[in-house]
Amino acid sequence: MNDRIDEKQQQKFHQMTEIPVSRLICRLALPCIVSMLVTSFYNMADTFFVGMLKSNSATGAVGVVFSLMAIIQAVGFFFGHGSGNFISRELGKQNYEGASSMAATGFFSAMAAGALICGLGQLFLEPLAMFLGSTETILPYTKAYLRVILLGAPWMTSSLVLNNQLRFQGSASYAMVGIASGAVLNIALDPLLIFTFGLGVAGAAWATIVSQFVSFCLLLAGCAGGGNLHIHISRVQLKPAYYVQIVRGGLPSLARQGLASVAAICLNRAAGPYGDAAIAAMGVVQRIMMFGGSAMIGFGQGFQPVCGFNYGARLYHRVKEGFWFCVKTSTGFLLAVSALGFAFAPWLIALFRDDPEVVAIGTAALRFQCVTLCLSGWTVMSNMMLQTIGKTAGATFLAMSRQGVFFIPLVYVLSHSLGLLGVETTQSAADVLTVLCAVPIQLRALRELDTLERAARAGEAEH
Repeated sequence: MNDRIDEKQQQKFHQMTEIPVSRLICRLALPCIVSMLVTSFYNMADTFFVGMLKSNSATGAVGVVFSLMAIIQAVGFFFGHGSGNFISRELGKQNYEGASSMAATGFFSAMAAGALICGLGQLFLEPLAMFLGSTETILPYTKAYLRVILLGAPWMTSSLVLNNQLRFQGSASYAMVGIASGAVLNIALDPLLIFTFGLGVAGAAWATIVSQFVSFCLLLAGCAGGGNLHIHISRVQLKPAYYVQIVRGGLPSLARQGLASVAAICLNRAAGPYGDAAIAAMGVVQRIMMFGGSAMIGFGQGFQPVCGFNYGARLYHRVKEGFWFCVKTSTGFLLAVSALGFAFAPWLIALFRDDPEVVAIGTAALRFQCVTLCLSGWTVMSNMMLQTIGKTAGATFLAMSRQGVFFIPLVYVLSHSLGLLGVETTQSAADVLTVLCAVPIQLRALRELDTLERAARAGEAEH
């Protein structure tokens, strides 16, 4: 059995290091793109169906709890990317024992962290709801939704670990099946639980955690096939060296997702003085923009295992080739998406909440964000490459910049100086400042790859 697994892993190694980069990235990216799009659909499903309850407070509650879900996702991505980046480099070095131990360590650590979030969240439910940006009118809906979402935290975090570990092993199709199946189930369960069983906003939360559990089971089953690393609790390594590697590879994701949650809280608080309609509108815009950028992120996720394998195998020219291919392709795609989003902004907002005030606020915010969306191609691909090759400092700074270093102070400064217009334009301003930082950081990393490539060629010449 182990011989067959080793043979499959050897085949995977040769595929990842020999197939032309552009073709390999496209092949790996396709299931990632499908996973991201379907996941975005199901992230929007709760907003869509709750919006049919004809209540700005209920719609606003989903937007408020979205920031808590971002925290749960941050923990999952921290352990998933932290272990996954290490796994891809070790597989590139053909160190299967070390990769297997890291897979188990990342998985079980994430599950424990999710259980801790669940326990603490239930214990401090109402203070947590208010901290997330809930108003008094939204609070009953927020508590009903939040109480259920917290129950699913353990398998939500560990599902993200499995998804990313499979993807970093070059088995994105297995990850796609697990994620997409749960997402489709969520979309089916939402109307059933919200309306047919009369559970209201809590029904949307139950639909989410049930579908996430199904995804978890399918992803765990996916680890048993295709030459993928098996998850065994006996392989868990509670050693500092393993957690140092998780921190190195996962800190940028934790910073990015964690600050996205903090940014969402700040956005809710900044929008709060303008009423529940403003909170609802900004929540809808967040979901739409997540969907708009999801295909681009999925495309970048197809690049990451290629980057990790080839960096581990010292094939630096393939890393650079993959980066430039992804930047050009994603920027062109985002330009097209931006044009469509700008043109159809009122219709898109109304699709989720057909309230004149919500539509007016959301349309302005969405159009401002569409103007700068194309800049994300360079920023996201740079961040993904830096994180995968272990450039923790640069990757973490870029991950923090868009939703933290720039967004958080800007949302307060602009909302106080420009009012509601400031709230609507904050994300665009943060995007511009982030890309101005991303360009020199990434160019320096590319020059370092040039140096490593020359050194590798000199070493080969000597032998």
